[in-house]
Amino acid sequence: MSGSIMLNWLASTPDFAVPYALAALGLIICERAGVLALGAEGLMLVGALAGIGAQIAIGQPAVSLVLAMLAASVVSVLFAVMVIWLRVNQVIAGLALVFFCQGLTALVGSMADWTNHATEGIGAMALWPLSLLPVVGRLFEQNAMVWLTLPIFGAVAWFFARTSTGLRLRAVGENPQAADAAGIRVTAWRFAAVLAGSALVGLAGAYISVVSTKLWIAGMTGGRGWIAVGLVIFARWSPWKALVGALLFGCIEALIPQLAAAGVQLPQYFVMMTPYAVTLGVMVWVALSRRGADEEPGALGQPYVREERR
Repeated sequence: MSGSIMLNWLASTPDFAVPYALAALGLIICERAGVLALGAEGLMLVGALAGIGAQIAIGQPAVSLVLAMLAASVVSVLFAVMVIWLRVNQVIAGLALVFFCQGLTALVGSMADWTNHATEGIGAMALWPLSLLPVVGRLFEQNAMVWLTLPIFGAVAWFFARTSTGLRLRAVGENPQAADAAGIRVTAWRFAAVLAGSALVGLAGAYISVVSTKLWIAGMTGGRGWIAVGLVIFARWSPWKALVGALLFGCIEALIPQLAAAGVQLPQYFVMMTPYAVTLGVMVWVALSRRGADEEPGALGQPYVREERR
């Protein structure tokens, strides 16, 4: 029985880890450009609502996920205008975006009567021939989004490390004055980074509603966006480290139902607080180890005011 529980735990971990991974990756793109993105929780809700709405109307998961990404990007335009063009405080704007999206999604979801409307999601896709292995073969039977997450991370890591475009984006987040002097349009690059990063955050939310739970419930992201914010700091703005951190949090979340299945009785509120307690522990560890300061984008959270040239 213990072996079966262990296998079920490991097999379900990727499903729990993908939303953390995609949301953290989207935040890394935004923050590498110097924009402090605290609105992940709200954008995930927008993606979750748009995804399930499209799935109910169209019934095509791939299309639903793409539309969810577009919806999150559209909503993020409001945030981008506030912090990039109007230079509103990025912390306040991010928090306001979360509360706005929470109210908006709850309202639209109830008016459209999408609450608890079950849909068909994406089935498991076996990774042949690894899925044929005895005992552990089940670990290689995951939905398509799990397998797609790996090349997404590879593409973003390659983009930052190997392309001139990625170098320009990083320059905007490190030293916007120098980037501007080199002919890089700081405002346009930051705007594009917010839209692209928000699309991935929206995809993370749509994964929860379309692929994982296959229904919509108001507030269903359950604070995962806030955990993704801490995960970015833990990863020191590195995509691959963020993926490892997402797997860690996925393991923790996946363990809870397995313990319940094994008959381990845990207080409800203890279970609910566990992911956040781990997040606090990670933040304390990062602070005490003094790691991450040298990896943080130099202009993170700082509005850019272009000096008039004579």
